[in-house]
Parts: sequence; structure tokens; C-alpha cells
Amino acid sequence: MVTIPLTRRGAEKLKEELHRLKTVERHAVIQAIAEARAQGDLSENAEYDAAKDKQGFIEGRILEIEGKLAAAQVIDPSALDAGGRVVFGATVDLEEEASGQRVVYQIVGDDEADLKLGLISISSPIARALIGKSEGDVAEVRAPGGVKAYEIIGVRYA
Repeated sequence: MVTIPLTRRGAEKLKEELHRLKTVERHAVIQAIAEARAQGDLSENAEYDAAKDKQGFIEGRILEIEGKLAAAQVIDPSALDAGGRVVFGATVDLEEEASGQRVVYQIVGDDEADLKLGLISISSPIARALIGKSEGDVAEVRAPGGVKAYEIIGVRYA
């Protein structure tokens, strides 16, 4: 079985979503189906169809999250000691060589990624270019606008 890397925060987020889906969303859609069914003819009942579609989505998402949590390898970035190398969970301070613009990214699992919060997926091109490098190294990333070079200013495990 393939393991899915998650930070502790990402695993907790998935567990919260799973709990909400099972305790709130599932019951709400069952109630909506019951109300739509009470309206009579199901063949032309848009509310019933919509509720059944939503139920299918919720049940599918529950199975997806349960599968991910079962295959998860939860990594606590603060417990890492990678000797200053960039690894999953590390927070990396970068400077784009061409513009001098500084950015800070944490490398996280696919489900946790949120660029607005500085969380980039382990499978993203920039994360793949950074993995294994150390402070002072330069990572070249192929971007739609061409190749960009980033100097690693610092690596933290927080």
C-alpha cells in the first residue's frame, strides 16, 4: 500500500472533515431525502435528485478521507532532524535570484496545500526541486514563464 505523507495539522484537518461529514452532513442529507420523498412522485422531483446526488458526494468523500487516513504517514515537522536539508514538512525561506523577491513555503501533503498560506504540495514542481537541497543551494524550477532559480536562504522544521 502506498503511504500518503501528511503533517500532523493536515491529518487533524482531515479527521475534522470526516467527523463533520459523518455527524452533520450525512444526517442533513438523509433528512433532505426524507422530505423530498414525502412530496410524492420521485420521477420528477428535483429536490430528491439533488439530495441523492449530494448523498453520493458525501459518501464518496467519506470513503476517500478514510482511505487517506488509513494510508497516512503522519510527520511532525518539529520532530525532524534532517541536518538542514529540505524534506517533507520543512519550512523554506527562498529568494528568487532574478527579482530578489523573498517567499516562505512549507512543504506539505497534497490535501494540505494552500499557496495563499504558503503551503505547497510535495508533488509540486517547486517542492520537487527543493527536496534534498540545503541552505545556500540554488534550486531551478521549470515554470510556465520559463526556468526560475531560487536560492535557499533558510530551512526550519516547525
